[in-house]
Amino acid sequence: MNEWVQSNDSNRDNVKPLVVRACGRIDYQRAWDLQRETVKAVDKGEARETLFLLEHPPTYTIGSQRHPEHLLLSPDQLKAQGIQVYEIDRGGDITYHGPGQLVGYPIILLEGASLDLHGYLRRLEEVIIQYLASFGIEGSRKEDYTGVWIGDVKIAAIGVKFNRSRTRKGFITSHGFAFNIKKGIQHEGFSGIVPCGIQQYGVTSLEDMTGKTFTVEQVGEELLPYFESIFGYRHISEADCLR
Repeated sequence: MNEWVQSNDSNRDNVKPLVVRACGRIDYQRAWDLQRETVKAVDKGEARETLFLLEHPPTYTIGSQRHPEHLLLSPDQLKAQGIQVYEIDRGGDITYHGPGQLVGYPIILLEGASLDLHGYLRRLEEVIIQYLASFGIEGSRKEDYTGVWIGDVKIAAIGVKFNRSRTRKGFITSHGFAFNIKKGIQHEGFSGIVPCGIQQYGVTSLEDMTGKTFTVEQVGEELLPYFESIFGYRHISEADCLR
């Protein structure tokens, strides 16, 4: 059994409550606003820790490692393809979000024993690695890079922001993971960028690796127990993103 699961199985009585908000397909700006609102509310004690599960319309996001040369499309090409571009406040380079990709934004408090920023990234990766293992797929990490890999192709990107708490000695997370589900997604929006600035490796998807068909909502439901186990949460409520 994986060490993350072992550590949490021994503390079942200490699991924390988690609100899960399933948003469906939602505009990137709306989701970004929701994250920032929730970070402030969690910090003030006005909201519980929350996991957003959703997908976006075609979107490129550019993180703090600004490399405009990694966006390969002109403004006219972006407009013709209906792709929006955002410069945002997470770490990392440019990536693609679009239909057929499960995006997860955990808004959780890291303090005390959980105040391990590097460990947080590894746990996010572990959620997807263990989910892939349920299909007999060996997901892995690649030295010097974040994300989840299958051999030399990436199936999930990780990019986060650690927001310093104003009320506690710790951080509240935002942004998170993007897990490719739809077959052929690597030939869609990813072809217009150098994903995460990595030129020598490609991307893949769950459907490409399994030969099965999935919906984004289905994978979100199936992935949730792995998130809860690895991070020590139990979801107590679910809500859409209009509430």
